[in-house]
Amino acid sequence: MIPSHLIGALSALALLAPASAYAASAPAAPAAPGPARSGEFFAELPKGGDLHNHLSGAVTTEFLIELGAGDGLCITTDTTTAVPPPCGPGTRPAADAVTDPAFRRQVIRAWSMQDFPADGNGHDHFFDTFGKFGEVTWRHPGRMLAEVANTAARQNQFYLETMVSPASGPARALADRVGYDADLDRMHDKILAEGGLDAVVRQARADADATDIEFRSTAHCDTQTPDPACSLPYRWISQVARLGTPERVFTQMALGMRLAERDPRFVAVNLVQPEDGEVALRDYRLHMRMLNYLKTQYPKAHITLHAGELVPGLVKPEDLTFHIREAAQTGRAERIGHGVSVLSEDRWESLMRYMAERRIAVEVPFHSNEQILRVSGDAHPFATYRRHGVPVVLATDDPGVSRIEITDEYRRAAEMYGLGYPELRDLARASLEHSFLPGRGLWNRNVRTGYRPTGPCSDERPGTEHPGKRCAGFLAASPKAQVEWRQEAAFHRFETAHARATHSAPH
Repeated sequence: MIPSHLIGALSALALLAPASAYAASAPAAPAAPGPARSGEFFAELPKGGDLHNHLSGAVTTEFLIELGAGDGLCITTDTTTAVPPPCGPGTRPAADAVTDPAFRRQVIRAWSMQDFPADGNGHDHFFDTFGKFGEVTWRHPGRMLAEVANTAARQNQFYLETMVSPASGPARALADRVGYDADLDRMHDKILAEGGLDAVVRQARADADATDIEFRSTAHCDTQTPDPACSLPYRWISQVARLGTPERVFTQMALGMRLAERDPRFVAVNLVQPEDGEVALRDYRLHMRMLNYLKTQYPKAHITLHAGELVPGLVKPEDLTFHIREAAQTGRAERIGHGVSVLSEDRWESLMRYMAERRIAVEVPFHSNEQILRVSGDAHPFATYRRHGVPVVLATDDPGVSRIEITDEYRRAAEMYGLGYPELRDLARASLEHSFLPGRGLWNRNVRTGYRPTGPCSDERPGTEHPGKRCAGFLAASPKAQVEWRQEAAFHRFETAHARATHSAPH
């Protein structure tokens, strides 16, 4: 979500950045285990973009406490839930969590997975945290975004897609006023009638404008000392609360897809809340049909879906057999979030072939999968997806709740699955290639044969500071290629600094 007056400046920075050697021109040998495990190596490793990130769950708990204290909020002493002032009996000022170490620890544990016991119900505790700090998060989206974007930039990431619920109040009000119609064409007409949905779109865009202003102020973007966040392109994915009534779910979907076609800051829709919830299970196929219909109305809008965030025992066996396939085939998802239960799907190998052929990527957040579902290591389908040619990207999900950063996800990929530098580099490249940034990328997207350069920049000398006229024109016209070019420059610098660990000579 880059303000228009910054696009030219960021484009110029991207064009001036030197590109690294492409993998195809000089394949690197697997990294040595010793150096690859060092904190410095993973901290400095370029890590693409974060495509599966919930803004409210991405903010650190300490920052949420700071925001709550600044707004004069209160926290209940029994459920540790933030509530509006005044602070009556059974509550304490949120400011106490700043000055009282014991109370601070209590709040951090209640609002995150900090110190959560390994044998506890991580699923329920994880999802319950959002209700506990929810009163904090709607007040300052721009400040939260600045904190999350600064963290991403300092982790050597180059792009962020983060999930929010645009104009959720007006969207609910419109849905409740219209009611549900099982004929989706008529339902769409009803929410469009008398400019109803367009009014909600206008409100969402106005809210985004206000968020931009707060973000830029918080990150000091118009000063002589801008924060790293100011150079990080970001976009919004519109969340749809899948536990809502059918009319609310449909209206939120339509809002997100209409926004994606009318405002370049918004790119896609996604369904959120527990996939194993009673309503989510009951209406799963209905939700996929809704998305299928709305894609015919808004063909330029992207769809990425939480699907397969399930394990045996969490739901009935039959509910494990179709969610990912339905999301990919009926819901028309271009990316799948989590996808943990894929091996329980009917004809799972044919499903993987379908995903591989259509380049449907899987967003993998290792830590939240382990915290919510107790799935990790060999029990996780990460390696199976990769063996079958399905694109995989690493993501954080809710790093504030999980108490992690994207560096932890890359380190886990290396240590748990024995990945060397070339594989980690390709995971980072995949995260940008499968982003919803507009324009063509630098790569041919062939996961089986590796990332091969294609298009007007394929003949450029890697590392050149000034690309040729054709390549420069291509980069100027493609926001996606610009971000990928910046990452290739970072890889070149990284490989120079860590030549021994990457086993590739500086180019």
